[in-house]
Amino acid sequence: MKEGLLIDMDGVIYSGEALIFGADRFIKFLIDQEIPFAFMTNNSQRTALEVVRKLKALGIKVDESHVYTSAMATAKFLSDQSPKGTAYVLGEGGLLSSLHDHGITLVNTDPEFVVLGEGRNFTLEMVQRAVDMILAGAKFITTNRDPSPKKPGWNNLGIAATTAMIEEATGRKAFVTGKPSPVMMRSARKFLGLETSETTVIGDTMETDIQGGVQMGYKTILVLSGISSKDTLGQYAFKSDMIASSVDEIKFPLPWWEGTQASK
Repeated sequence: MKEGLLIDMDGVIYSGEALIFGADRFIKFLIDQEIPFAFMTNNSQRTALEVVRKLKALGIKVDESHVYTSAMATAKFLSDQSPKGTAYVLGEGGLLSSLHDHGITLVNTDPEFVVLGEGRNFTLEMVQRAVDMILAGAKFITTNRDPSPKKPGWNNLGIAATTAMIEEATGRKAFVTGKPSPVMMRSARKFLGLETSETTVIGDTMETDIQGGVQMGYKTILVLSGISSKDTLGQYAFKSDMIASSVDEIKFPLPWWEGTQASK
């Protein structure tokens, strides 16, 4: 049986601009053993190539086939919903290129969809235009609902804040395509060519990676190298199948794997 991994990045592979100890060895092992995996990120700004370059700078060599972003999930969802549809986009590089690659036409008037991603290059005037479009009937999509870290000096409002502003102005709730939405959790699995029973999610956040994996019936591994801590796990109605201090602590084969993967 083929088994594979969907792996979050920030808090799992790196923290900010610093590599988490042992993450490079972990990924090299997966590549050497030909274990299918993809980095699954809610960040819609970066293209897959930009993600590859960031990882390379940290000492991890992968290619674009190992990257699945919320921008890619959003673009696939829109193309499935409305082939050759139109969208007004508040977002940047990775989101724009993914929508274009999936045949979605980017417009400034009368869009079928208003799509919100991360970014700092859109203005309040553009947000107001998006509000008017939604009030006129455009469907509101947001690539994820990740909160701001609420730290002094943070250079981005956070997409959750921008989404809430537009929701308040329109009275319309956004449809979220990124983690933990089944839209992204399912399309990331299919991107790897895996079945539900063959998929394991590794993440540092209970509300996104672990919740999304549990809801889809995937196995899950929570690492404590990022946001989550053992002290807070009791407040959740769900739990991960395994907890590790970091990916460096994960041993293979995983207990639920039926194949004969090499040991680590």
